[in-house]
Amino acid sequence: MNVSLIWWGLGIYIVISLFIAFLSRTGKQTNMGAYFLGDRKLGGFVSALSYSATTYSAFMLVGLAGLTYRGGVGALGFELIYLMGVSLIAFFGPRFWIVGKKYGYITPSQMIGDRYQSRASAIAIAVSNCLFLIPYSAVQLAGVGYLLQGVSNQQISFSTGVIIAVVLALFFAYIAGIRSVAWTDSLQSLFMIIGSTLVVLFLVRELGGFSGFFEQLEGHHPEMLTVPGNGYFSFLTFIGLTIPWFFFSISNPQVSQRLFMPASLKSMRRMLLGFMIFGCIYTLVSIFWGYSAFLLEPGLDNADLATPVVLTSSAVPSVLAVIVMVGIIAAAVSTIDSILLTLSSMFAKDVYGNIRKGTTDQVQLRIGKFIIPVIALLAYLFAELQLDLIAVLSVASSAGLIVVVPTIIGAFFWKRGTAAAVLASTIIPGALVLILELLQTKPLGMASGLWGLSLSSLLFVGVSIFTKAPEEKANEFIGYIKENLHRKK
Repeated sequence: MNVSLIWWGLGIYIVISLFIAFLSRTGKQTNMGAYFLGDRKLGGFVSALSYSATTYSAFMLVGLAGLTYRGGVGALGFELIYLMGVSLIAFFGPRFWIVGKKYGYITPSQMIGDRYQSRASAIAIAVSNCLFLIPYSAVQLAGVGYLLQGVSNQQISFSTGVIIAVVLALFFAYIAGIRSVAWTDSLQSLFMIIGSTLVVLFLVRELGGFSGFFEQLEGHHPEMLTVPGNGYFSFLTFIGLTIPWFFFSISNPQVSQRLFMPASLKSMRRMLLGFMIFGCIYTLVSIFWGYSAFLLEPGLDNADLATPVVLTSSAVPSVLAVIVMVGIIAAAVSTIDSILLTLSSMFAKDVYGNIRKGTTDQVQLRIGKFIIPVIALLAYLFAELQLDLIAVLSVASSAGLIVVVPTIIGAFFWKRGTAAAVLASTIIPGALVLILELLQTKPLGMASGLWGLSLSSLLFVGVSIFTKAPEEKANEFIGYIKENLHRKK
């Protein structure tokens, strides 16, 4: 791909995105709710596109395509289970929204701390989320680096791509907080879905149409259409990848925080419906993308380079390839800036705010803005390690976040849950996941996420039984949800 065309594409995208970001500025973002939640006034259409762009990051057309290239059709099952897991939003989303509006929660960890009447719980979850989400941010940065390096035939370095992504994410986060991120997300998601779908149609036509496409796979690479196929997707590997991904929508705070943002429950329903449609199309596109790269150039040492193979194919017009490249970069930036805002809000509200009691909302906002570039720098340094296989790294990060799932379920449905149980089920399993990931070991063949979720569930239930629950708050919290769940908002 012509390097000057790449730079022109990036330049046009940056100008348009910054213009939209500045247009999104309405009023002054002088408090935490305005800056990090958009005053809880996002409409259904913008929420759906923003949620899609944030969720479907560089992981899809770089990570999932690479996973398809590496292991075949098992990647489709893996991603469809994630899409099934999004149905959890239909169940938990209204509950998040109801209590968020009632109590003014800014972050999911603040909600947990209040529900269990424990500042320590809010701090522990916030710190744990930072620990595991910074590597996930680095995955997005690495996706941009690999992409620009591959499509430019090494003329744009990996580090240059990473720096571009960091700078863009910082700009979008600072211009108007979540409002600018949401509006630029909407543009980015349209780039993603339209451009990538057109590329797949060009590729399939080049490879003989849909019938010829599958005949090539079936005739020359039948293992790519079965599970475990070439052996990559063994049963335990598949389960280890999918379980953390199934709970992604409630365990990842940059996603669950968005459940506080819709203007109404009706807007939330539209958000969910729009996302499901987007997700179904984008999943199929990413799978075809990975298969196409495999047919065009089998034998890549790094499966994450499957996307550059596709974009530099003669079957794809250069202008369309640049549009899709920009869409992938935009998706990665969308996820990064969302994570920057979420982690900075958690640090300001749940760590600093609980350690320095009595700090005002304005002070916490200043702290949150100050910490944004610090988190970005840490993600950049992690990305420069250039660790292998983006999809696996993404799931490893989710494996560390999954330990909070029993706490979240307990907050909404079990009055007996206690603060001691939250601390035990977050800290101990989180440390176990971290150790297993650092040692790259799988006891009994089970991935770290399975061990983390199992231990977390046992500790949450077991410790709760032997410690005292905040009954008054539990009754108030769960009772309020029951009273308001079926009312029209």
